[in-house]
Amino acid sequence: MKKNNVKRLLIVLSVLLLLGGVTYVNRLHLLKYSLGWYTDLKNPREANHPVPWQAGPDQASQPLAQRPPNIIVILADDLGINDVSTHGGGRTQDGVPTPNIDAIARDGVRFDQGYAGSAVCTVSRAALMTGRYPWRFGVEFTPVPGSMARVAGTLYADKNQLQAVRIDLEKAKQVKDFNELGMPASEQTMAELLKARGYHNIHIGKWHLGSTPEMRPNNQGFDESLFMESGLYLPENSPQVVNSKQDFDPIDKFLWPNMRFGVSYNAGKWFEPAKYLTDYFTDEAVTAIKRNKNQPFFMYLAHWGVHTPLQASKEDYDALAHIPDHRRRVYSAMVRSIDRSVGRVLQTLREEGLDDNTIVIFTSDNGAPGYIGLPEVNQPYRGWKLTMFEGGLRVPYVAKWPGHIAAGTHYKAPVSNIDILPTVLAAAGGKLPTDRVLDGVNLLPFLAKSTTPALKQPDRPLFWRDGAYRAVQDKGWKLITTGTPKKDWLFDLKADPTEKQNQAAAQPEKLAELKARLKTHHDPMPAPLWPTFIELPISIDKTLDQKQLPEDEFTYWAN
Repeated sequence: MKKNNVKRLLIVLSVLLLLGGVTYVNRLHLLKYSLGWYTDLKNPREANHPVPWQAGPDQASQPLAQRPPNIIVILADDLGINDVSTHGGGRTQDGVPTPNIDAIARDGVRFDQGYAGSAVCTVSRAALMTGRYPWRFGVEFTPVPGSMARVAGTLYADKNQLQAVRIDLEKAKQVKDFNELGMPASEQTMAELLKARGYHNIHIGKWHLGSTPEMRPNNQGFDESLFMESGLYLPENSPQVVNSKQDFDPIDKFLWPNMRFGVSYNAGKWFEPAKYLTDYFTDEAVTAIKRNKNQPFFMYLAHWGVHTPLQASKEDYDALAHIPDHRRRVYSAMVRSIDRSVGRVLQTLREEGLDDNTIVIFTSDNGAPGYIGLPEVNQPYRGWKLTMFEGGLRVPYVAKWPGHIAAGTHYKAPVSNIDILPTVLAAAGGKLPTDRVLDGVNLLPFLAKSTTPALKQPDRPLFWRDGAYRAVQDKGWKLITTGTPKKDWLFDLKADPTEKQNQAAAQPEKLAELKARLKTHHDPMPAPLWPTFIELPISIDKTLDQKQLPEDEFTYWAN
């Protein structure tokens, strides 16, 4: 071999070794950004264009009072119970009340013990859509990309946490593509049951129940779907957005490089929304209501707000200049935009003459998370999203239906979002399916103006499940049991609603009774549809940015 050729070969090998070394050193960085890059290649975003909402009839076939009621379910994401002034102080202390959400309670009912179906989004949303405990059909964990296992160890290396994240790489290899993880198409949804009653069904916003054609809203009873495809409220560098990044939060570190600003209509090509996402979804909801004012419709307005990444519109942020803390100001601005959205929906119903025959329900998919570093969001309750303490499960919960629900009603008994389907289906004159177990209760008989709800509210147990982490609430008592750490918490919620006094040792008979109830409920359930491969340690009483001490209580959440 000639000297020049040898020299060239050595140069090529040196460059390859150098590139290999750089790639190896930066492998976690590349993995961290790979989902976003893949998204850009697979789904380039078109410029914004009008949504071609289907037009209903020009004239109504019946007077409004004779038609089945319109139904609007507005679901916030990760909104804590103390973010809404209906349930306490809310963000009023920061000058951010929620008058529009409060108005629903004033004109209808406030559920004093409103519970999410889970302390995490996918499972909670599956419960809402089906009226069933989702583990009955294998939806037990929130979907996580298998590739997350390769970076989770680094992302979750936190000096403030005494417990380490647990990762099972072998199970991660068994997980299907992220888009294939969701609610089976065989489940009957609220939309499918209402469609049989002649409703036009509209989904706007987050879905998180699978993204294959079989699992998307259009195959689950919705006629139209404006689908949130990723997770930015505006592009990160937009002059109309104000960002708050949490360097102590692993989830935040993953979201910023990988989320994009994009939606699709009826599973078509991705395109960019016209403005800040919460306001954009609201604009489109208003348009869709106007288009369908002459026929019964069901609208599922599933906002992304106030989920991370924390991004406020500049307009909302500027309006809260009196809040000195940047993160709290951004978050409060996001709450402000959600309440404004509710107000615009209510105003549209009034303007279109639909208010008297429309059911409006507002709630959240779970409590606020500790990983945003705002300790007041679930007060006075303990715990966060990803815990089964009251802070993770109790959510804002209000509803109204003029003429049918007495204004100013306080509903005292526990309710869950499994109750929404049987309640609205009864209002629509539909019948519950008989080929499967439904766990929810029709609440209308207990809310009717002619009855006294305090005397007739149903008292039944409510269950929650995430692997070996389980809870039951029954007749004022609540049991939380975990496999890691192996521990039981037993609370008398009537005497101790903020779960400060663990009665597990002092009340062995009640402990045994509720453990037996958990066993009876959970033993017949099928295996999860996909395995969990990440277990996250969650401090019960501290936000993620606070240093954990040996005496602090914690649980593990499986994803």
